[in-house]
Amino acid sequence: MKKTNLSDYDPTAVPDGSPYRIGVIAAEWNPEVTDALLQGAVDTLSEHGVKAENLLVRRVPGTFELTSAADMMLGTPNIDAVICIGCVIQGETRHFEFICQAVSQGITNVALKRERPVIFSVLTCDTMQQALDRAGGRHGNKGVEGAITALKMIAYQRSLCE
Repeated sequence: MKKTNLSDYDPTAVPDGSPYRIGVIAAEWNPEVTDALLQGAVDTLSEHGVKAENLLVRRVPGTFELTSAADMMLGTPNIDAVICIGCVIQGETRHFEFICQAVSQGITNVALKRERPVIFSVLTCDTMQQALDRAGGRHGNKGVEGAITALKMIAYQRSLCE
C-alpha cells in the first residue's frame, strides 16, 4: 500500500460536533487493537467539538455483538449516530468469514432500520500486525476515520431536513 496514513483528512472539512450526541461501541476482543481504535475515535470527536456529556461509550464482548448493541443504543431517540469498533483476525477456520459477513450486513441493517448513521469501524485483517498498523500504526487509525465519518453523516442527515 503506497499511502502510509489512511486517516489523513482535512480538519476544515469536518462539521462542528458540538450539537451532536454520539455513541461509540467497542468490542472487548483484541483489546490491544480495539482500545487504540476507541481512543482514536473519542479523541477525534472531542477535537471536533463533541462534548464529553454527549458521548456514550460502551463495551461489548466481541465484534459480533456490535450489531445488536448498536440497535439497542439507537432505540433511544437522543443518539445521532453510533460508531461500531471491532477487530476480527483471520484464523484457521471459516469463523472469520461468518463473523465479518454477519457484522457488516448487520450494521447496514441497523442503519437502515433506525434511519441514523451506524459507522463500520471494524478491522477485518489477515494478521495481528495488519490490525495494529490500522489502529494507530503506520496506516493510521480506523477509529479516527469512524469519528470523521460519523460527524459528516450526521451533518448530511441534518442537511436533508433543512
